[in-house]
Amino acid sequence: MTALPDRYCSVDGTRVPAASLDWCCPVCRGPLDLDYAPTPAPLKSLAGRPNSLWRYAECLPLPTPDCTLGEGRTPVVPLSNAVSAKLDFLMPTLSFKDRGAVMLAALAARLRPERVIADSSGNAGTAVAAYCARARLPCTVYVPEGTSPKKLEQIGAHGARLEIVPGDREATARAAREAADEPGVFYASHVYNPYFLHGTKTYVHELWEDLGGRLPDVLVVPVGNGTLLLGAALAVQELHSAGLIDRRPALHAVQAAAVSPLADAWRAGADDLLSIPPQAPTFAEGIAIPNPPRARQILRAVRESGGAFHTVTEDQIRHAQLDLASQGLYVESTGVACWAAARETIPLENRTAVVPLCGAGLKTGLATT
Repeated sequence: MTALPDRYCSVDGTRVPAASLDWCCPVCRGPLDLDYAPTPAPLKSLAGRPNSLWRYAECLPLPTPDCTLGEGRTPVVPLSNAVSAKLDFLMPTLSFKDRGAVMLAALAARLRPERVIADSSGNAGTAVAAYCARARLPCTVYVPEGTSPKKLEQIGAHGARLEIVPGDREATARAAREAADEPGVFYASHVYNPYFLHGTKTYVHELWEDLGGRLPDVLVVPVGNGTLLLGAALAVQELHSAGLIDRRPALHAVQAAAVSPLADAWRAGADDLLSIPPQAPTFAEGIAIPNPPRARQILRAVRESGGAFHTVTEDQIRHAQLDLASQGLYVESTGVACWAAARETIPLENRTAVVPLCGAGLKTGLATT
């Protein structure tokens, strides 16, 4: 059996053994990273491999698991002369979160905990529930009140137990973390567990392959907890260090104007959050995260890439969703935020960009007043 890499805290250097169920740094309670620096395979060697994210085996810290649903390898289609979209809502559970959830379920299946718990505003919870069902692992998902009924229905359909927490997304996270400290619990956290990031990074590995061994000038990414952006930064680093790309794309992060703590910190030139704003209503519920635990890492990744932060209004989100629908793409309201920014706020003169369409419109319906 392949040995698992250890985890470590990037703040104080504390190391956590690979087989431990500890979900955070035991010293500072912060998120953990993976002691893992793989070398990607060259483009020509990928031909004939499985048509899933597991084709990038050299870059993944786990072997192909029994619980795979064939996730990954989503298509790229043009939206305009400069901008293309990667259709990550065409995943088994209809969101990009499958990329990381399969990694968490595979890891949990290997560690054999008594139970698995997760917390989510919807998509990560549905993904973890689905892959735990596939792996025959008991699963409980904590969600905030007001979560989309369709997402709740999907979580329950996969057999997971639902814990609906009064209050906002932060209250839900606190409740899940308290439960995560109990013995025998595997916390399938898409925020704290670094295996999730090593799943989301395959988004960029796929782009690199589909674009013939190159990447666009700009990667536009929605940011709440930052799991897709940090995964993208990991993949860019891997490809660049291996000499498979000669330049790094700029990472442009998008938040809803209603809940934009990272964008506020960016505009102030800060290295960390300035304050924790209340969670205001927004159509982009999936990125309405007032206190992302990996804030410093997210801000640093955007800054080092030469990118920037952008915010979009509720009207811009609504119009972007209808515009995509008019092009045949029915995407949930959170998933259209990047297209809203690419249309109206990100300067793309003589540059190419790719936006992720992260979740299916059936999960939330149309954004309405």
